[in-house]
Amino acid sequence: MSKVLTFDPAAVAPEIGAPAPDRLIAGNPQFRTWNLEEAEGGLYAGIWEATPGKWRIVYDEWEYFHILSGYSIVTEDDGAPIHLKAGDSLILRPGFKGSWEVIETTRKDYVIRV
Repeated sequence: MSKVLTFDPAAVAPEIGAPAPDRLIAGNPQFRTWNLEEAEGGLYAGIWEATPGKWRIVYDEWEYFHILSGYSIVTEDDGAPIHLKAGDSLILRPGFKGSWEVIETTRKDYVIRV
């Protein structure tokens, strides 16, 4: 088994999803997730994509991500909006509560630690 993994979404079929109905704020966003790695200790890595819409997010996990394309706005409750475009990176820590709004279909790669 190789000790190298490329981030190639063609290597796996995407999981299709959407925000839970009770978290939806606006629109009809749809998700595609290519989970490319599940490692011991609760570590996940892959690529995620969402179409326009807005929903509430609540993080119990730690996540680093890098925006590959699109435009989104992440806003922490009682915080300033963070505008995210291709090339931007962010870490969301456990306990983060706020909203994610996709203005233009957004794709990111991610690493999550639960």
